[in-house]
Amino acid sequence: MANVHNRRMNEPADYTPPQVWTPPPASGGRFAHINRPVAGATHERPLPVGKHPLQLYSLGTPNGVKVTVMLEELLALGHSGAEYDAWLVNIQEGEQFGSGFVGANPNSKIPALVDHSGGHEGKAPVRVFESGAILVYLAEKFGAFLPTEPAQRAECLSWLFWQMGSAPFLGGGFGHFYAYAPHKIRYAIDRYAMEVKRQMDVLDRRLAESAFVAGDAYTIADMAIWPWYGALAKGQLYEAGEFLQAGSYSHVLRWAEMLAQRPAVRRGRMVNRRFGDPASQLHERHDASDFELRTQDKVAPAPDKT
Repeated sequence: MANVHNRRMNEPADYTPPQVWTPPPASGGRFAHINRPVAGATHERPLPVGKHPLQLYSLGTPNGVKVTVMLEELLALGHSGAEYDAWLVNIQEGEQFGSGFVGANPNSKIPALVDHSGGHEGKAPVRVFESGAILVYLAEKFGAFLPTEPAQRAECLSWLFWQMGSAPFLGGGFGHFYAYAPHKIRYAIDRYAMEVKRQMDVLDRRLAESAFVAGDAYTIADMAIWPWYGALAKGQLYEAGEFLQAGSYSHVLRWAEMLAQRPAVRRGRMVNRRFGDPASQLHERHDASDFELRTQDKVAPAPDKT
């Protein structure tokens, strides 16, 4: 009987789309409770503001890691103006729909950055949303990790936007149907597995030609691609490493392991992280010392309110 039940769960019922779609009462899946077909704030909640000019509101998902890695790399280069406060946004609790966050990102997706560095000149804070836009903004602000020579800059930006256009097929496509959907739909999994493996082959062929994605230099293209495709190559996404034979992309794996050894990458991966080894989780980052003093293995658990 259990096998029959499992088979039925994995086989979608016949579905004929109506003339006009309306939201189902319950769509199922891990993120069903926060999905909705409209934008805007659901409640009043101002954003906290710390002591640094750069305020990051994020979560330690691949898109969030892109930005924290960039900020830590800038600090490692000596750019003191890149000091930042990183505030945790719990998307499972709907915090991305608070009025303050919607003001920073009307699309209600992490990460969002607010730059207050012009305040001493009477300038209004600058909001930046979409992880790729944040990387470009920071690269231009500090003159780092984005080549200025036209051909090299074009190569870097091309790979950056390759990631922005490709990752939804990996996350929202493959990841959703393989790991999160309430039913295992073979057509959907096959469709997106095919595309993800094609993308990995694109990247693997590129990294057979050069040390980094955009050439011989480490750039924001690497920072954008690594949290998604580097993690996949190392078997750290969706528990799908074996299914996709992700470790067989040897050039991607070489590059992924090389970047994982960078101290700034290690730190960036810890910020706003809410899973894994407690010693690797730094829920909020307000000072460089937090990596030594404020990881979850060192923070006292909150008192039980029950």
